[in-house]
Amino acid sequence: MNEIEIKECDTLELLESCVGLQREVFQLPEIEISPVRHFVVTKNAGGFTLGAFRDGELIGFALSVPAFLRGTPAFYSHMTAVKPSAQGTGIGAKLKWAQRAAAMERGIRAIKWTFEPWKARNAFFNLEKLGAVVTEYQPNFYGVDYATASTGGKKIGLASDRLFAEWHLESQKVSDLASGRTYLDDREPLRTISAPSDWSALVNADVEAALKEQGRLKEEFQAAFADGLRCERFLRDAEDPRYLFFAM
Repeated sequence: MNEIEIKECDTLELLESCVGLQREVFQLPEIEISPVRHFVVTKNAGGFTLGAFRDGELIGFALSVPAFLRGTPAFYSHMTAVKPSAQGTGIGAKLKWAQRAAAMERGIRAIKWTFEPWKARNAFFNLEKLGAVVTEYQPNFYGVDYATASTGGKKIGLASDRLFAEWHLESQKVSDLASGRTYLDDREPLRTISAPSDWSALVNADVEAALKEQGRLKEEFQAAFADGLRCERFLRDAEDPRYLFFAM
């Protein structure tokens, strides 16, 4: 692979390219596409957009919006997109680590974002590759999801529940992972929650079973958080991937 360059998208032309890539990656209805104005306003409000370039072509970007995390200034990672042909090649990780560095240069020590509880691959990336933790479950965050790229546009009325990832940029785990070191954690989890091993296959095979799985995940996550637990790890397993919970 040719060398990847990560740099800020700081011109209208580059931000327009981000909008085009957004359409290609997420395949959302036009009304849900973030326009150039959103990117421009974010930049002028103190946020930033990092782009990943190969041979001058934009193949990925990460949008960081100014935010607060329990009263402390933070960034909200609103969107990370990688061109389909470049997915699975480490571009997303390069963007996230560059996002961490850029945030710390601005004096920010935390970034938050959302992800779908039933996506095992995303959970592993967020918790194990990046070192984020989860303390919050938001039911139906965007409203009932009738048309989404993850289900091929089939109108099945899935809930848009989301987990909130918290990325504490100077924690020991994140610092170790950022430096390429192995983070050792031999604690026994106090609770585990199973995740679907293949969400897309489940949705395509049995919509009702997928809806029941959403209900189970919501109930179990909300119970764990109500008991004062925090999700800090994810066990990748072909048959039974699991979220691992520990005391706060």
